[in-house]
Order: sequence, then C-alpha cells, then structure tokens
Amino acid sequence: MNTSFLFLAEGFEEIEALATVDILRRAGIPVKTVSITESLQVKGAHGITVSADLIFDNTHFDHPEWLILPGGLPGAEYLYNFAPLQGLLSRHASQNGKIAAICASPAVVLGQLGLLKGKKAICYPGFEDKLEGTTVLHQPVVVDGNFITANGPATSIPFALTIVSATIGEQEALKVADGMLYYPHSKTTNEYNFG
Repeated sequence: MNTSFLFLAEGFEEIEALATVDILRRAGIPVKTVSITESLQVKGAHGITVSADLIFDNTHFDHPEWLILPGGLPGAEYLYNFAPLQGLLSRHASQNGKIAAICASPAVVLGQLGLLKGKKAICYPGFEDKLEGTTVLHQPVVVDGNFITANGPATSIPFALTIVSATIGEQEALKVADGMLYYPHSKTTNEYNFG
C-alpha cells in the first residue's frame, strides 16, 4: 500500500489531524503529515504546535493512497489558497484517487475546487453553501466513491476508522476500534457503523 498524506496549515484543527494520523498508524497504514508552510512546525487552531514529517515543496507525491485534509479555521482556508495543493488534489481526483476531508475542508477546499459536484458529502454546519452541486447528507461521515467527508471534531475517530475500513477492510478497522475501546456498533444486532 502506498503512503497517505495529511496536510497541515496554520490554524488546522488539531484533534482532526492528530486522531486521524494516530488511528491510521495503529492500523499499519503509512501516513505522513505535510506542512504547506516553509517550516515543519505548524501551529493549530488551539495553539498546539505540531512538527510535520515533511514540507510540501520538498515532497514527491507519487501515487498517494489518500490525500487527507483536516479542517479548522483559518487552516482550511490556507489549504484552499495554496495553489500547489489545489493542483495535487485536482490531479488526484481526476485519476480516481482517494481523498478524505473533515470539518470545513470538504466545503472550503473540495467544494470550492468543484471536486464534490455530483457527489454526496457533509461538512461543518454553516459551510454548505460552498458545496454547490453536492448532495449534503446530515450524518457524521459520508462515503461516496473515493471521497470520505465528515462534519467536525467529534467525528474524528469515526472519520479515521472509515478511512481504515476503505483501505484495508472493515475487520481491520474493527480491530483498531476495539483496541481503542471504541464501540460504535449495536450490541444487539452486531451491526457496525463508524459514522
């Protein structure tokens, strides 16, 4: 499996970024954090500074498994305004590449790039107007083809587990969830729903 990349801009939502990276790594999915700034040190929306693995301008994105966008403001706006990332996302989507975004990013980044037109998605409440041509579903996590979107910080764990499930299977996602004592399934029907 190829490496996935999660992008960090000043003002990113820390829980969405770090929970996602943590859960993917628990599942054995290779993932690198990428700063879109000139520094590896990126300060989040709540004052937590994270040291990214890579700097965008020094990174070759050869056949990425997933491109992942945390939300947060102004982080999502900085992601959208970063032209090299716009190009990478557009190329990846045109090749049926897998993209996941949470909180404001489904709307602010993917919606404004037109990548979710004709798709089903969700975003943080209040940003739906940027999802022109998208069917907005009011549920925590939405999967449509190669896109996974989620609505906000509280859905960070189901968002990440959905990425795991889509990458290496539901049973592996269940193992990670159980190891974390995260039980979103019905004890009576044994049905599992990450979102």
